[in-house]
Amino acid sequence: PQGTEMNPVVWQPQRDGRSNTERFMARHGIADYQSLLERSLADPEWFWAEVIEFLGIPFQRRFTKVRDATNGRPWTTWFTDGQVNLSEACVDRWARETPHQTAIIGVREEGEGTSLSFAELFDLVGRAAGGLQQVGVGPGDAVAVYLPMSPEAVVAFLAIARVGAIFIPIFSGYGADAVAARLTDPRPRALICADGFTRRGRPIPMKETADEAVDIAGGIEKVVVVDYSGLAHEWTDGRDVRWEDLTSADPVPAAATDAEHPVLLAYTSGTTGRPKGAIHVHGGLTVKLAQEGAFQAEIEAGDRIMWVTDMGWIMGPWMVVAGLANGAGLVTFDGAPDHPGADRIWEIVATNRITFLGISPTLIRALAPHGAEIARPHDLTSLKAFGSTGEPWNPDPWWWLFRDVGSESVPIVNISGGTEIGACILSVNLLQGLKPTSLGGPSLGMDADVFDASGKPLRGEVGELVIKEAWPGMTRGFWGEPDRYIETYWSRWEGVWVHGDWASVDADGFWYLHGRSDDTLNIAGKRIGPAEIESAAVALPEVVMAAAIGIPDEIKGETVVVYVVPAAGAAVAGLEQRTSDAIAATLGKAFRPKQVVLVSDLPKTRSAKIMRRVIRALAVGEPPGDLSSLENPASLEGITRL
Repeated sequence: PQGTEMNPVVWQPQRDGRSNTERFMARHGIADYQSLLERSLADPEWFWAEVIEFLGIPFQRRFTKVRDATNGRPWTTWFTDGQVNLSEACVDRWARETPHQTAIIGVREEGEGTSLSFAELFDLVGRAAGGLQQVGVGPGDAVAVYLPMSPEAVVAFLAIARVGAIFIPIFSGYGADAVAARLTDPRPRALICADGFTRRGRPIPMKETADEAVDIAGGIEKVVVVDYSGLAHEWTDGRDVRWEDLTSADPVPAAATDAEHPVLLAYTSGTTGRPKGAIHVHGGLTVKLAQEGAFQAEIEAGDRIMWVTDMGWIMGPWMVVAGLANGAGLVTFDGAPDHPGADRIWEIVATNRITFLGISPTLIRALAPHGAEIARPHDLTSLKAFGSTGEPWNPDPWWWLFRDVGSESVPIVNISGGTEIGACILSVNLLQGLKPTSLGGPSLGMDADVFDASGKPLRGEVGELVIKEAWPGMTRGFWGEPDRYIETYWSRWEGVWVHGDWASVDADGFWYLHGRSDDTLNIAGKRIGPAEIESAAVALPEVVMAAAIGIPDEIKGETVVVYVVPAAGAAVAGLEQRTSDAIAATLGKAFRPKQVVLVSDLPKTRSAKIMRRVIRALAVGEPPGDLSSLENPASLEGITRL
């Protein structure tokens, strides 16, 4: 598709038959990508079985049935009677086939860290798994991991999966209360933590926080301590275990784990109340992430991938499985992406010859004011694609990354899903080409649609993003809260997953997101997503970041307030009025903000999502709810009651 004059396709691939998607299509006599997508939706049993075969995912025991919806669509299971272990799928095969290839490079804020070949990774994961068994961890036990983004975090994930235990990743920036909240249910048998690490030149004492969290939660039998940065810390004899001792055990093979055996418990923060624990299983998570890495990101053996993330965000596990299961190497980074200089990410790409770099739109909005010239001294020719997720794009930052940094030759694989999805719902596939800010369309095997308020498919207008059929990577519910799972996703329309995002599909079949549907503003009866208002604000060169919220209004019912972060060195005199005028000129006078407020920062998660609900709560004098995922607490000081 070429698109329209006003909304063109701006990048097309060279179709040479060598991409994973093209080779899969040729294997099955499928002429074009749209036909492949349609067949993957019409015949999911065929599609997922053939993906496993094509990618060589090593099932220990072959499944007898691809999917089973006996208990209803929300409780669909996959790969009946099959056995597969995520750790084996990610490590063992490549240790045999490409033992000397680099599997992990650890980059630390203060310099290079460790590097492991696939043979070394296989040995270390096996030994860590043996050590876990020695401290009493077995199938079905939970192990929490509170580590910076590092090779040790990857090894811990794979070792836990290897023994059939359940991996609970905890964001490395959490304080003691937030860590404790994730140690209560299920009660982990062990916690793996670091002594600390360095972020923006400041030591972060993780062991001290871990000890406090364990005291709050209680019941943790073993605390495994990685001597990561040499920070002094307390030691509890009989409970604390050195990582070096754990990984000195004899290596063990991967346990025989059923496809539906839990492997990951990923917590997401809610607006109020306790975080939700999304359950993922060996079969579904491994197959879905491996497929996504191969067909959406086009990751191949020998590639090197890095997502600017943390294991506490779903993109951490995504990077591990999507990369390693396809034979690619990983680059982990524990530091801030703009420290000690704004070119830090580009320097890491060049030094480590990264082929696929995952970022967020917020990160790019933060880097863009420094100019593309900070990237140009670095050799970025290894890059085959950017990955992107976390929030909708604004056009200007998208173009800055695509045109100014990537020279219009590095495509942006924009994806969107979530922790409970296990991967993505929507994704660019490179065979479609690119439209600015678009997500392409449904990922292969994902029966997505856009519904109007009555539950009917909608095109050309904004509606609810839904999924009409189960998929392997979907959560198997929230830990101990089955009713909350159904209420959250399956309660609006029978048998339909309602994701909570506004989406639209244009005349050429390209999909777009417009923000969270629960963030939608209703201004005098006119509905609009905050992302559209924010896009108009950040189009000003003086504005680096914006957040639009709705507050009660006696006349309109709701009115717009926009919080704006000025660009470094920008002239702020009159910026409130210029921002208000730009929004009114772009969207119409009805959407002119009631107020524009200048602030030095906006509250964000570590994955760079702006926390609009927190901003609104503070602005109207309500409790802000769960703040455990807040990355920058100081930002709250600028958000005062209006």
